[in-house]
This record gives sequence, structure tokens and C-alpha cells, in this order.
Amino acid sequence: MGYTITDLGTLGGDCINERGKVAGTFTLLDGAYHAFFYSGGKIKDLGTLGGSYSSAVGINNLGEVVGSSSIVGGTNHAFLYSGGKMRDLGTLGGSYSVAYSVNNRGKVVGLANITQPIAFFHQAYHAFFYSDWKMQDLGTLGGTNSTAYSVNNRDQVVGESSFDPNNSTFHAFFYSDGKMRDLGTLGRDPNVTSSAAIDINDHGQIVGSSTIGPNVRHAFLYSGAKMRDLGTLGGSISEAVSINNGGEVVGTSETAEGGQVAFLDRGGQMLDLNSLIAPNSGPSLSTARSINDAGQIVAFAQNGGHVFVLTPTGPENR
Repeated sequence: MGYTITDLGTLGGDCINERGKVAGTFTLLDGAYHAFFYSGGKIKDLGTLGGSYSSAVGINNLGEVVGSSSIVGGTNHAFLYSGGKMRDLGTLGGSYSVAYSVNNRGKVVGLANITQPIAFFHQAYHAFFYSDWKMQDLGTLGGTNSTAYSVNNRDQVVGESSFDPNNSTFHAFFYSDGKMRDLGTLGRDPNVTSSAAIDINDHGQIVGSSTIGPNVRHAFLYSGAKMRDLGTLGGSISEAVSINNGGEVVGTSETAEGGQVAFLDRGGQMLDLNSLIAPNSGPSLSTARSINDAGQIVAFAQNGGHVFVLTPTGPENR
């Protein structure tokens, strides 16, 4: 009924590129976890930067993978896996960093702390842009902390940043040509409502989520200088995490019954992904993590922790 399904088992797949290759994280027999690359039915362990753990959260069309890895001494650094090697991207002066996205030009974004930590959540961290062997600090909207979650092939960056010294509220941002712009929120009072931009496509369309009021957070699509509420599938909470160049959006939504389901938003209509696969085909999909331009989707099951790749069965389903 729209998709064929490939079960990747309990691998923690997070992202898929235009060639259908998946990157994510899997658990070893000794309990440690490593970043992996999945292609053609085969899994490649990407190893670590010298420590015991690594995780992958971004992949480009060249098969380059980014994420974070523990290093000797126990802290975590952002990495770029390219040409069969895992490269340490360093930090902004502190000891911690993590990469979230890499574009087809090999540019990487993420966050890095800027001071030596007593504990990670007690020191400042800033969004970074990594290019030509250098990590650039993107700053903030006025507060202490910021994170870059996605970069498109035009080197435009989105994420979230605090805009007050107390870091009490975070807003989605768009960064381009050396400037960070506040995208606002879906709430009436931007001083008490928050938002985060999670992904951006090559047309500059942005998705994420925003609070509207107490215990209410909705997925949004930012396009044409406007933030549009994508709604939910009956509940109070939804989050959009990926958008392709066709404007298709995926994420997760609460239902009226309080459950959690993966959604696909196509042409402004939010659909339960479970309604687009054959009944009794196995998975009950709770969240979708990534969608490519071919419409392939990486999604997680409600029970059992399995990861699935959904592939459209024909043009009529696109």
C-alpha cells in the first residue's frame, strides 16, 4: 500500500542519503556502541576515535558520515568519516563536540563547548560550521548556548539558540552569509515560547518544532519567510525532523489516544505512516527520522526497537 519495507533489525539508523545508504549506531556484544554505515545489505563498523563509543547522525550523498566519538580520556569529539578514515574535528576551545549534519560539499555543522567543562551542562556551547579543516564559531542569538542541526548544499545552516543570558528560552535560527537570524516561534509571546529548526533543504525550506503554550508543541514548516503550523494527528505534540527537496516532511506525532506515530506530511496534509503500509506487515512505526528525495524513509517501530527503511513502490505514491 505505498511502500516496501526493509527491516534493519535493532540498528539505530538515523539518516539516509539519496542512494539509499543509511548511517546510525549499533550496540556491540560487550555493550559498547559504534557508528555504522549500511549499504547493499551490508553493515560497516566505522570504529571510534580511540575510545569505546561512537554514534553517527548524518550522511551525505558521497557516503561521508558525521557524528561523535569518545576519545582517549573519555570525552567526546565530533568526527567526519571520509575515505575510510574517521577524522577528529576538534572543538571550539573546550573538550566536547558533536557533529549533526554534513552536506555534499563536505561542510559539517554541530555544537562544541567553548570552555573547559566542569560538567557538560554547566558550560557554554556554540553552533559550529566546519570547512577547510577549520571549525568556525557561529555564535548565538544573544544568549550563551546554540546548536546547529543541519546544513544544506548552499551552506545554509539551521538550529536553535538561546537569546537571553539565562538561557531560559531557545529559538530556531537560520544562518547564512555570516549572519544568524531568529525565526521566531508559533506562540503569541516569543519571550516564553521556544522553537528549534532541525532540517533545511536546498530550497531553504526549514522544519522543526515550536511550543505554542503549556504542554503543547507542534511541528512547523518555515517557507517564504513564514512559520506554518503542521498540526498533529490528534494529540498535543508533534515534531518534524527531516524535509527533502520535494517538500515532503517526516517526524513523529502524538495521537488523540496518547500514542506516538510516525508521520509523513505531503502537500500540507499530515498522514500516519502506518496507514500507508500494508496491514499486518509487521511494524507499528512510532517515529520517522529521515527522508530522501526518492521518498525513502528511515523509521523506528513502536515495539522491539527495530529500524525500517520504507521505499515507495511507484511514482503514483510520490
